[in-house]
Amino acid sequence: MINNYASVLADAIQGFILERQALGYTFQKQAASLKRFDRFCVEIGHDQVCLSKGLAMKWAEKKPWESDDAQGRRIRLVRMLARYMIRLGYDAYIYPDHLGVGRSDKYDPYLFTEKEIAEFLNRVGQCSPVKSSPHRHLVLPLLYRMLYGCGLRVSEALNLTVRDVNMEEGTLTIRNGKFHKDRIVPMSASLVARCRTYSDAMPPVKHPEQPFFPAAHGGRYSEKRIYDYFRRFIWEAGISHGGRGKGPRVHDFRHTFAVHCLKRWARGTVDLTVALPYLSTYLGHESLKGTQRYLRLTAELYPDIVKAMDERFGHVLGGADQ
Repeated sequence: MINNYASVLADAIQGFILERQALGYTFQKQAASLKRFDRFCVEIGHDQVCLSKGLAMKWAEKKPWESDDAQGRRIRLVRMLARYMIRLGYDAYIYPDHLGVGRSDKYDPYLFTEKEIAEFLNRVGQCSPVKSSPHRHLVLPLLYRMLYGCGLRVSEALNLTVRDVNMEEGTLTIRNGKFHKDRIVPMSASLVARCRTYSDAMPPVKHPEQPFFPAAHGGRYSEKRIYDYFRRFIWEAGISHGGRGKGPRVHDFRHTFAVHCLKRWARGTVDLTVALPYLSTYLGHESLKGTQRYLRLTAELYPDIVKAMDERFGHVLGGADQ
């Protein structure tokens, strides 16, 4: 749903968002950021239907509380808006390429060891209910297991409804994921069993559309809340954090899931040229390129299988994105 914008650039901003969504991007966070940009235009009295250099550079100024990454995301988004406006015939200033290069552009995924995963889940399992969150001791252990065990994006797990979790068939239905794709994700038998135990312990379901992982108020947990819990549990598990922008991040469970799958396959007899498309579909990637990257990560992390992977799948490794 498009926000209501109030500045003279409202039509351009709304058109830009609609175009990105038509290309398959959800663009929700970006729309929220553009809402702030729209409000900024109003506050400084910008009254011309153009994106001038003065306006762009004033928006690019770093806020006292802002990280380099956050500033970079704002700059990159308005650069995209400027290019869109130019295509439509508007006058718009495009930031030079060196502006907006954030640390996240160079982020290397943190790949958890199996021992770290076990210790993390052990710590999560020890959390207790509190008045403000009476079911967190039930929700969090299963939620984090699902993130790692199924390689889900955090938003995908939080958006699951009761009807999306089929414990008879052992599957999850991911609806309107990235690029507006739906997909079916099979679960392991042990994870299905945990889902059943969880469902029995939770309050009775009133409607199949209610969140499978409900927050205390009955709605959904925010991604930030899940990340805050994540930081607490990795600290308790003795897993060091590299600082802001360096990880590990919650999303690294997804990376770790993919690499652990490929490690098992590479050490076995699975033909990765056949299996890779299945993994790509399972993860909800738009193409094989996103999945091929995990081949390199697997080879780098487990040197003992580099030679075997190079001999059997060198042609695939050579075509992966850096």
